Amino acid sequence: MFDRLESILDRYNQLGNWLCDPDIVSDPEKLKKYSKEQSDLSETVEAYQAYKQAQQRIAEAKEMLQEKLDDEMRDFVKQEIDESSKEIERLQQELQVLLLPKDPNDDKNVFLEIRAAAGGEEAALFAARLLRMYSRYAERSGWKTEIIDANYTDIDGFRQVVMSILGKGAYSKLKFESGTHRVQRVPVTESGGRIHTSTVTVAVMPEVEDIEIDIQDKDVRIDLFCATGPGGQSVNTTQSAVRLTHLPTGIVVSCQDEKSQLKNKDKAMKVLRARLYEKYEMEQKAELDANRKSQVGTGDRSERIRTYNFPQSRVTDHRIGFTTHRIEEVLDGDLDELIQSLIVAERSELLTAAEA
Repeated sequence: MFDRLESILDRYNQLGNWLCDPDIVSDPEKLKKYSKEQSDLSETVEAYQAYKQAQQRIAEAKEMLQEKLDDEMRDFVKQEIDESSKEIERLQQELQVLLLPKDPNDDKNVFLEIRAAAGGEEAALFAARLLRMYSRYAERSGWKTEIIDANYTDIDGFRQVVMSILGKGAYSKLKFESGTHRVQRVPVTESGGRIHTSTVTVAVMPEVEDIEIDIQDKDVRIDLFCATGPGGQSVNTTQSAVRLTHLPTGIVVSCQDEKSQLKNKDKAMKVLRARLYEKYEMEQKAELDANRKSQVGTGDRSERIRTYNFPQSRVTDHRIGFTTHRIEEVLDGDLDELIQSLIVAERSELLTAAEA
């Protein structure tokens, strides 16, 4: 582990020297590349330097113990050794986590797709509730959101909605949300007071660059249509909405958020790239290890990951056995405790795998 840390420290210092080089500073592409790499290494380097400083303090304190000291000074030195030893233990655990392989998509923006599944109108209403939950969480996190496409129902629900979320680390936090979300409650449409169970699927896709997914013009069919809003009311009478069909895979994406046909096409193309990236990535993972089952789930949409039980005011994440009875707070976007528990579970699994 320490050989690797020394290598990282050397690389960090090398990048620092390069970023002072006028030739690098005058090259925007290299400057951006090296700055990002140094930034990515900074947290690990800072923790490692703190570890080395704690080691140095212990070494110096032990040397002092060899000298003639009064009782008060000797107790002070021993306390310094004890505190530095505890810091070393903490930093060792932190460094183990920092050295774990990072998901290359973690810093990316995301497209979040919510679809009503089983449960008819109740599922569509809960889809709207989940959209609000993620919108509020994004707002709490300082991220920007934008509705790309939506298929409304007559009672303010969604059959399907796609939202973009722009913010550093958005994918690292939201990637655990992919899967089937189950709700148990008395629907507003239920006159007999019976509890219904409905499901909504969520897909979280990282935004990808053009160079990552190459889409040929001949592989995409473009259809234009008039945008519509809630209740089926016409938003405009021009064909500004765009539907893209990727012919090789059959993936269909539409966007009607903008009044400009070109802007809608650009946004729809970004979503299409994200869906193709997700498809190819899932196929690659399945091919590499068909039997792998992560503790925090595979991210497959068909997998039931969470239950929202209103009568018991309970939210349960089935992948890690996490339960909270703060359902209203969670649905208001207070997802930090839940997401942090999923991150800890993922890191624990990765550490176990690394030690095996």
